[in-house]
Amino acid sequence: MKQEIQANAVYTTAETQKLLKISNSTIKRLLKKGLLKANKVGGQYRILGKEILRLVSPDTEKKAISSYLGLKKKIVTKINKW
Repeated sequence: MKQEIQANAVYTTAETQKLLKISNSTIKRLLKKGLLKANKVGGQYRILGKEILRLVSPDTEKKAISSYLGLKKKIVTKINKW
């Protein structure tokens, strides 16, 4: 059964993990890097559905690929200088 992400709903990190089918370490990394915006309530993160939808949108994917390729180019250039 597929669950639809509601833009105005509030999700926990566990619910977000389940919706996106990602690991606990991946969700932590997304939160730490600011790729997934969340609010901390009582020591636990709460994530708006619209943030999850933004994360999985094609525009965000394009930005992520562009960012990755830019970083890869910098690393390769740095390594080649050695």
